[in-house]
Amino acid sequence: MTRLVFALLFALLAQPALAQRVKDIATIDGVRPNPLIGYGIVVGLDGTGDSSLDLTNQSLATMLGQLGLQQDARSIKSKNVAAVTVTAVLPPFARPGQQIDVTVSSLGNAKSLRGGTLLMSPLKGADGQVYALAQGNLLVGGAGASGGGSSTQVNHLSVGRVPSGATVERSVPTPLGQGDFVHLELKETDFTTAARLMEAVNRAFGDGSAIALNGRLIRVSAPADPGRRVMFLSRLENLSLDPGTPTPRVIVNARTGSVVMNQLVTLEKCAIAHGNLTVTVSADTAVSQPNPLAGGETVVTQAADVQIKSDKGELMVLPASASLNDVVKALNAIGATPQDLLAILQAMKSSGALKAELEVI
Repeated sequence: MTRLVFALLFALLAQPALAQRVKDIATIDGVRPNPLIGYGIVVGLDGTGDSSLDLTNQSLATMLGQLGLQQDARSIKSKNVAAVTVTAVLPPFARPGQQIDVTVSSLGNAKSLRGGTLLMSPLKGADGQVYALAQGNLLVGGAGASGGGSSTQVNHLSVGRVPSGATVERSVPTPLGQGDFVHLELKETDFTTAARLMEAVNRAFGDGSAIALNGRLIRVSAPADPGRRVMFLSRLENLSLDPGTPTPRVIVNARTGSVVMNQLVTLEKCAIAHGNLTVTVSADTAVSQPNPLAGGETVVTQAADVQIKSDKGELMVLPASASLNDVVKALNAIGATPQDLLAILQAMKSSGALKAELEVI
């Protein structure tokens, strides 16, 4: 009896907790990052930069002109320079002087950005205003070598990062709500989660504190004082609630052939016939040589051989499955490749055997 009690307690403790914090399933409306983009030049490359690219030569000549050195772009033949795009993300509440990471990507035909230095590049937002300035040494997570007509490469050499390489020059206003309210926006639209979030807020702060406007937006009454509002939001985003059971979903990537499904996917009993048809075409080259006194010409001919092979497609019965492991075992029993599973899953969904939403990306 004692062992049975301990086994039951262990099973209860081993079950995953369903409660989640508000910050894990929702965001505060208006608190968001902003993408930045710019154009720059990377110098100091060891002969792996752009070769004979007009864009790079013109950019280098313009930069030298701003420094007081007049240079004709057509006379520049350097292979140690590369034209790049510079991208970064401006986090919410970023202030002037704060440093952010930037990503540098080659625009031309540079072989590698390893060992390069990004010159000062302005980063602009969607409104065309400059919000940061980027400059610094690149870190490229790869290596490459070539010689004697042979080359080898590890990872990607045309993209690098500059940690803390940009300094914020302009801040973006981020209002914490409008008037007496803040709005919580669910990351995924769900009426059940919205209703439960409203109930959790009302239990913590009093009835009427929160109103679910739709399946994604919840309006919450908040203090007007900035200091008290920050403390209120800190308590709000750490509230715990059970968001409800997620939707069974199968994600299919038609380009790569990958299939991902969550643990709620189930199968009804069904029968599947699976077989492959292989067509092989081969050609043998033959030379027809006439006799010396025949007066003919040498002719090259090809003999084509076409073979068709059809694998036996057996009708297999898949049992009803109640867990993800059972679903995986049932699909593996077919012996289909990931590419074959794309068509099989779509057919199972159409027949009603697949109890999940099928999303193709």
